[in-house]
Amino acid sequence: MAGKIYVTGDCHYNYKKFNTKNFSEQQQLDKQDYILICGDFGGVWDLQGESSDEKHWMDWMDQKSYTTLFVDGNHENFDRLNQYPVEQWNGGNVHKIRPSVIHLMRGQVYDIAGKKIFSFGGAASHDTAGGILNTDDPSFKIKRKMLDKQWIPYRINHISWWKEELASNQEIQEAQRNLQKCHYSVDYIITHCCSSSTQKQLGVHGLYGKNIQTEFLDWVKTNVSFKKWYFGHYHMDKIVNDSEVLLYDKILSLENS
Repeated sequence: MAGKIYVTGDCHYNYKKFNTKNFSEQQQLDKQDYILICGDFGGVWDLQGESSDEKHWMDWMDQKSYTTLFVDGNHENFDRLNQYPVEQWNGGNVHKIRPSVIHLMRGQVYDIAGKKIFSFGGAASHDTAGGILNTDDPSFKIKRKMLDKQWIPYRINHISWWKEELASNQEIQEAQRNLQKCHYSVDYIITHCCSSSTQKQLGVHGLYGKNIQTEFLDWVKTNVSFKKWYFGHYHMDKIVNDSEVLLYDKILSLENS
């Protein structure tokens, strides 16, 4: 019997949605059952390596009855995430944070509980009106103080922002190769952001603009056959249309949503 799959949105290092009160179904699950997180997992974030707090939560997730899978968002520490060795798992490349806490890398097609699932994490941070600051800039402290005083949002390179938040051309090309291998047909798509056209349908295209990621996802939307597409990033729960679902707090059964 194939395992069960559940899907949910951003965590941002807050895992209360996975306690037994909020997710009672876990009492009937085992490690052949899965939760898919649509980015901004936040479990690999601390700048100086795995802190005691981070270790506690990753061990807590690993001790759950089920297996946790996540695509990356735009709020991940990519310097650390990419230090994990790349392993093969269920047909695609992964980073194993723990034996049952697994990062699904971009552009991969996995066989999970008998379902063909395409993953493509990443998104552009929109809270960067003040720009991306660099700590080695001689005027860094002055710029930061000015932006703080004016309440203008900014991010700091390699501290709160990483260029890897957006897909590279190489990742897009690998995704296209892997989709070609499966004849451009999968059961489910899991991403962090959505396509440019879906952003427009959501009415968020003014705040979240087009970029290499959203334009590629429009290509996926046009060229790939799929049953359902789940994504996070926009901090709401919404059925966008018959085939696309935006998630934040809710945990849905893949089969029944």
